[in-house]
Amino acid sequence: MRASHTPSLAVYPGTFDPITMGHVDIINRALNLFDRLIVAVAVNSAKDPVFSLDERVAMIEESFLDRSRIEVHRVSGLLVDFAHRQKAKAIVRGIRAVSDFDYEFQLALMNRKLNREVDSVFLMPGFRWIFISSSIIKDAARNGGDIGDLVPPHVHRKLLEKFARPV
Repeated sequence: MRASHTPSLAVYPGTFDPITMGHVDIINRALNLFDRLIVAVAVNSAKDPVFSLDERVAMIEESFLDRSRIEVHRVSGLLVDFAHRQKAKAIVRGIRAVSDFDYEFQLALMNRKLNREVDSVFLMPGFRWIFISSSIIKDAARNGGDIGDLVPPHVHRKLLEKFARPV
């Protein structure tokens, strides 16, 4: 007799200022491992985002209009508490380099201390996206760099609007 399958849920947190193709890649990889994914858009008082929380949520939602397995939530406070309230099995984190791992490992250990029922899962983006971050994207866009293939098309338009240069 087969046991019934309980759909698995994970949370993928970040500020997503803005969402990049690296984020999109991690989301797609996470959906290969979990039945559902909550993209948790964080309020981070240590950062000064270019896009408002509502703009960031809208850009993510537009990136996945056809994906019913993805939900987008605004999150503040302890992420591990949010994940536990949602009944998530895991927190998904993207890792690009060894330097990311050190920080992410510390976070994972703290989350484990706070709640042993929520695991951390580290995923690497595809090699094509390994060098990008939202900060690098914003800096390039702010200075007129061509970042059109590094973000979803609607995000590219928003970046062009945000950093429009007077003629």
